[in-house]
Amino acid sequence: MARSTTPTTPRVHPPSGERPLYWHIAQRLLAELRDGTLAAGERLPAERRLAGRFGVSRQTVRQALEVLRGDGLIETDRRGSHAALPAGPLGTPSFLAFPVGARPADDPAAVARAAVSWETPPPAHAEALGLAPDRPTLVHRYESARADGRGLRTALTSFSAVALAEVEELARYRDRADPSVSPELRRAYDWMRRAGLTLHHRDCITHLEDAPSMLVTRHVHDQYARPLEITDLVVDTRREALVYAFTLPAAG
Repeated sequence: MARSTTPTTPRVHPPSGERPLYWHIAQRLLAELRDGTLAAGERLPAERRLAGRFGVSRQTVRQALEVLRGDGLIETDRRGSHAALPAGPLGTPSFLAFPVGARPADDPAAVARAAVSWETPPPAHAEALGLAPDRPTLVHRYESARADGRGLRTALTSFSAVALAEVEELARYRDRADPSVSPELRRAYDWMRRAGLTLHHRDCITHLEDAPSMLVTRHVHDQYARPLEITDLVVDTRREALVYAFTLPAAG
């Protein structure tokens, strides 16, 4: 059972002096728990994958997990370890939800699904992001609808090489991309701002023929005109309207 309090550091601390390697690995995993990269209830990668990602032995990974387990930050069962935190990322609420135009999480009538994968993006996305043909990147898929099927929203987002190089939290998903696991990217724009990027959005809205929907094609670039991401968002317009245009400054 997840704790009702918000932990900030592992309870188990090594003796004074130089921290052992497993403690540093625990701290790195803790950072992912705190910023929402590892969502509540999400299963952690297998010990072998974690060992490869951090360049340490599996024994070191086991010791790091034990640190987090001792403080109630993760739980382990027959299927492996998973994050044991209250729902949603810790810390300050997101300045702006991702993707913009996605249904608010507090809409009680909507059911949303999301997934990330490491794959070749659509040709139009690759061109907009300056990616070579057939070069894979991080791709995020989102879908939400009410129980009656109305108000359907779908979004396909591709991230650029610049975004993955500049934004540490996004880069982590390259090795963790799994279309069967729901990702926690609600703070993606906050992550970009904390990386010192000013986000400029340009949305092109068009009507889809033979469908009660609008297509929003969003291009996001930084203060140096480098592309960061492109999103194709399709919104059912039978009950909804779209109004948004903004620039997000870098975090101060």
